[in-house]
Amino acid sequence: MTQVLARKWRPRLFADLKGQAHVVQALSNALTQNRLHHAYLFTGTRGVGKTTVARILAKCLNCETGITPTPCGVCSACTQIDAGRFVDLIELDAASNTGIDNMREVLDNAQYLPTVGRFKVYIIDEVHMLSKAAFNSMLKTLEEPPEHVKFILATTDPQKIPVTVLSRCLQFNLKQMTPDMVSTHLGEVLAAEQVAFEPAALRFIARAASGSMRDALSLLDQAIAYGGGQVNEDTVRTMLGAIDQRYLFSLLQALAVGDGAALLHEAEQMAARSIAFDAALQALATLLHQIALAQTVPAALPDDLPEYAAILELAQQLDAESVQLYYQIAILGRRDLALAPDEFAGFSMSLLRMLAFRPSNGTATLAAPRPAPSAVPVPRPVAALQAREPAAPALTAAPPKAADVVVVSEPAPEPVAVPSVPAPSIAFDGDWAALLNQLKLGGQARMLAVHSELEGFDGDRLRLRVPTEHKHLAEKSYQDKLREALSTHFVRAMQLSVSLVEGQANTPVRQQNEARAARQVEAETAIANDPFVQDLVQQFDARVLEVKPIAKEQ
Repeated sequence: MTQVLARKWRPRLFADLKGQAHVVQALSNALTQNRLHHAYLFTGTRGVGKTTVARILAKCLNCETGITPTPCGVCSACTQIDAGRFVDLIELDAASNTGIDNMREVLDNAQYLPTVGRFKVYIIDEVHMLSKAAFNSMLKTLEEPPEHVKFILATTDPQKIPVTVLSRCLQFNLKQMTPDMVSTHLGEVLAAEQVAFEPAALRFIARAASGSMRDALSLLDQAIAYGGGQVNEDTVRTMLGAIDQRYLFSLLQALAVGDGAALLHEAEQMAARSIAFDAALQALATLLHQIALAQTVPAALPDDLPEYAAILELAQQLDAESVQLYYQIAILGRRDLALAPDEFAGFSMSLLRMLAFRPSNGTATLAAPRPAPSAVPVPRPVAALQAREPAAPALTAAPPKAADVVVVSEPAPEPVAVPSVPAPSIAFDGDWAALLNQLKLGGQARMLAVHSELEGFDGDRLRLRVPTEHKHLAEKSYQDKLREALSTHFVRAMQLSVSLVEGQANTPVRQQNEARAARQVEAETAIANDPFVQDLVQQFDARVLEVKPIAKEQ
């Protein structure tokens, strides 16, 4: 009986693992130096190799050649571990054995010496599924296990594991694999299996696997069966329900010239072929990302993409502002698709939104005003659209909508140049708290600002001090956000330096807290001195339970 590819090509040595070099190096060094821990925790998403690494580690610990990062693979211990028959390797699925009774049985057996191996190895998969009582029963054994016992835990959700367990384990986070890494490995597998394939088909499978090599191999099995022993791009595209890129290019070409009729025509063609519009918006966002790469960092765009030339052409036709705007609309449209009257309405509305908000002269506008009679509107030329419609009528005979046009600048005489006046910069009087009220900051910038004291300022440079208890706020990402907000406010490039100070600092947060405490004392004093309140206390033995100051109107 033929094994599925995910099992047949499961790595049996550290050298066979893909994309986990950081884990392999750490474990190999520990095994070489015999610096072994009693409990290991492997985390990561599904199909990245957590259980595989655990089994390889069990072989490294029990190989008859000795503790080694390169087990021989031929001794009885190695072969029995590969076959799942090694008596001293106990695998427990915590998803189906969640109770304390299951864990007590495991821990009771742990005290006995190994039967044939060097170590008794317990692999507990999906350990986060254990009950609280089961975790509590593990703690003592995890802290001081017998010398002959090794625990290897695996989970996709480490957040659910108690910190008392986490602190007793060496934790390794296995990464998701990149699409390039996955497609390369799939090509090696198919070459070894002597199955004909097209590289473009493997890229589709790699993207659909979302970083999971096991999912990729399962999809590859399905593709071989679906394609009758071959892996072709068209069959894989059909199997996965992938979007034909030609539709996406036609949509972007129509957007480039502002052709609303062509835009809706392509959307209707996609609807007629029952294309999932959620997947269409996702694929459109992916294409826009590739176009943005081609515009800003061309070297980052893989030159082996089947649509490489078409992407470069669109990168010339679309400006960078349009690409960024279309990308944002695509991902927001995908998010709101469930709220639309139907999927076609949601998809077409996203396209119309891209058309309506096309950037003009660097700013996004809903619709340009109707041009004056003396101006002749013409659409922006696009080579791909001209090639598709060579017999288009003269553009000046039927001017398109005003929202989709630009005005011809030649051969009309040049207008009188109006000198641009830069926006006046704003002065700073040194009131840090008042400045923050004007900035209306949020997120990281606000966190850094309100916990900082203004040490001084000199022209375009501000010097801030942060108490050491909030030293994490002095990281570069926080400084960059605040510097950007300051530069926008002062209409000039601002410099920012942040230093740490021991003890307290006169920060806006501290000022606010002191002002709140002062208002509280003032309010309590006013209540205590109020004659009416004093009469109530004296005559009725009343008590003042709580005093809240009234917020002053701004």
